[in-house]
Amino acid sequence: MTAHAMSAVRDHASPGRTGPAGRALDLRGLTKIYGSETVVQDFRALIGAGEFFSLLGPSGSGKTTTLMMVAGFAAIDAGQLLVDGTDLAAVPPERRGFGMVFQNYAIFPHLNVFENVAFPLRARGAPKALVREKVAAALDLVRLGHLAERYSRELSGGQQQRVAIARAIVFQPPVVLMDEPLGALDKNLRYEMQVEIKEIQQRLGMTVLYVTHDQEEAMNLSDRVAIMSRGRIEQVGAPRDVYEHPANAFTARFLGEANLLPGEVVTAQADGAAFRLAEGTLLRTGRPGPRAAGSGQLFVRPEKLTLRREDDPPGEGMNRLTGTVRRTSFLGNVVRYAVETPGGALVTVDAPNMSARHHPEPGERALIAWSPADTAILPPDAP
Repeated sequence: MTAHAMSAVRDHASPGRTGPAGRALDLRGLTKIYGSETVVQDFRALIGAGEFFSLLGPSGSGKTTTLMMVAGFAAIDAGQLLVDGTDLAAVPPERRGFGMVFQNYAIFPHLNVFENVAFPLRARGAPKALVREKVAAALDLVRLGHLAERYSRELSGGQQQRVAIARAIVFQPPVVLMDEPLGALDKNLRYEMQVEIKEIQQRLGMTVLYVTHDQEEAMNLSDRVAIMSRGRIEQVGAPRDVYEHPANAFTARFLGEANLLPGEVVTAQADGAAFRLAEGTLLRTGRPGPRAAGSGQLFVRPEKLTLRREDDPPGEGMNRLTGTVRRTSFLGNVVRYAVETPGGALVTVDAPNMSARHHPEPGERALIAWSPADTAILPPDAP
């Protein structure tokens, strides 16, 4: 990847257009209805110029439908789609000027790599000299310049994805839309492509709206993430914020392993709360919690917990639970334990795979200890 390639892609947009690649994208109440079903309801997000913003959620959550509305492939039934203040909701997709990377790559089998990448420029009537310069720069950016004459059947999956990315950015669109573009790749190649996509996005200053159901992918790539469920946004924030401070049990569970223990808030203060589990154990949080006593769920991530011998001191000020190890799972870099507490709940503990650590066996009694600072109280599950 050369400085000339990045400069060439930045310096020439579609004919007559100048300025930075990234544009602000303001989604105001986007709604999509199919028959009697509201698939996306009142989706609102202000995506800054040059921001990498991901839609994350399970199948059927409405994330791809939201992307298709932004792209123009699905009509917007209500709401506004503004790019730098201009509403594009009624503008056809070919006139929105967005770059698009599909899950299945969608590169043309009858065209070689060069012509696939050149297609958006030729469709815009760009001069031949500019096409050669821009395509060469885009292929250099994705490290495919040496394969310009090859056809898709001669490319690996990762190479086809690079062609799709080069084609999406070659005309310097104001926004690039990506619909689960790495879903067909194996795990190692998927991670490599994540690194490359993020590097290109940062170097070119592109605004990216990205759809994925892969939590690690979203957290690795994104500046901010919108967690979606049943057509609505559950939470928006930076990856670390939504992971460490989920707004509800759905977000907590969807973003990774989460321990959620039901009980009652005993006292609630600005700097934390006291929480009593159903079986009577009193635990504390070091974060702002609910404003009043009532039912809730104590939340803590498995990697925040430490597993010790039952008679080991837990440490001053630490929360503690005793229980019986019921199951162990070797996951490579961590060992995952399922510990049954006196109330019958199973608590998941992730311990680093280190030879110096105590690794209890199933049936062994153990102590779980953790800091109140790593503990939060979430609302009860909705009925």
